[in-house]
Amino acid sequence: MSTNAHAGHASRDHAHADDHTHGSLRSYMVGFWLSVILTAIPFYLVMSGAIENKQLTSIIVMAFAAAQIVVHMICFLHMNAKSESGWTLMALLFTIIIVVITLSGSLWVMYHLNANMMLGHDMSHMP
Repeated sequence: MSTNAHAGHASRDHAHADDHTHGSLRSYMVGFWLSVILTAIPFYLVMSGAIENKQLTSIIVMAFAAAQIVVHMICFLHMNAKSESGWTLMALLFTIIIVVITLSGSLWVMYHLNANMMLGHDMSHMP
């Protein structure tokens, strides 16, 4: 084989390997349209006031946000249990654990600070 033939064969192999590691146009388009839908529905719910209960609306918006995170990870970041021998999934799980610990700890501290504050005390009489 000539040098050019080896170069052509290597570039085809490299391109073929890239097909497996990167998403296709279909994958990107599915991700894009799911992202648009998962953004438009909560936007409509909030702007129209379709649901009177604000707490329920907040929970629904957060659920759509979580779904959109999953769509982005799968369609755009190409994360799955097989990519990089599972290390990306392990890094994701570690990140989720750290975020949950940080958020729950912060909420716990803020709740207890609020509950233990002296709200009935008037500070205007202090010297």
